[in-house]
Amino acid sequence: MTTATTTDGSWLTALADWAVSLMDVIGPAGAGIAIAMENLFPPLPSEVILPMAGLAASRGSFSLVEALAWTTIGSVLGALLLYGLGAWLGIARLRAIATKVPLLHPEDIDRTVAWFGRHGGKAVFFGRMIPIFRSLISIPAGITRMPVWRFTLLTAAGSLVWNSIFVLSGFFLGESWHIVERYAEILQYVVIAVAVIGVAWFLYVRVRALLESRGTSRGPEPELD
Repeated sequence: MTTATTTDGSWLTALADWAVSLMDVIGPAGAGIAIAMENLFPPLPSEVILPMAGLAASRGSFSLVEALAWTTIGSVLGALLLYGLGAWLGIARLRAIATKVPLLHPEDIDRTVAWFGRHGGKAVFFGRMIPIFRSLISIPAGITRMPVWRFTLLTAAGSLVWNSIFVLSGFFLGESWHIVERYAEILQYVVIAVAVIGVAWFLYVRVRALLESRGTSRGPEPELD
């Protein structure tokens, strides 16, 4: 199998080449291990690993079904580890942490948990198709103790959709799979931009409220005769 050539000797290339070597040595299980690691360490790019699995399948190293099955299994296993982290954190511990973090309140945790209780199923399924949040969405699922069977099914379904896009791109496009990667990068930049704007707006609202509360507590300035 050829090595990934998406970057110019950077750490990203080294990570991709490591994933490719896993597939060379242990077959489709290597793709599963690499994707499980990608869940735990998001800098490991699924947009590179998955097409490489498809490319290997197109060359007969293993079958397309094996590529899809093992990468989905890897996605689920990695997500379950993060789910376990969230379950260990729990709501009570997270509320306690929020009391010690500037500009955060325990009520923020309560609102987030309530939102996840209403929309958690959709969040897990569609979150598996959003860069960065693919991994992070497993943590609130664990915190809210979403039933493991439901979390596993939703994660497997969402991961299969995402994985299929990139595995099939490697299988059918061959060395031209980078076409799909470009669109994935654009999506990633959009997600990062939205997240940054959201955090900036949250900080702006909290800082303004804090300043207003301090002004109110001091009371009006005394008038001079």
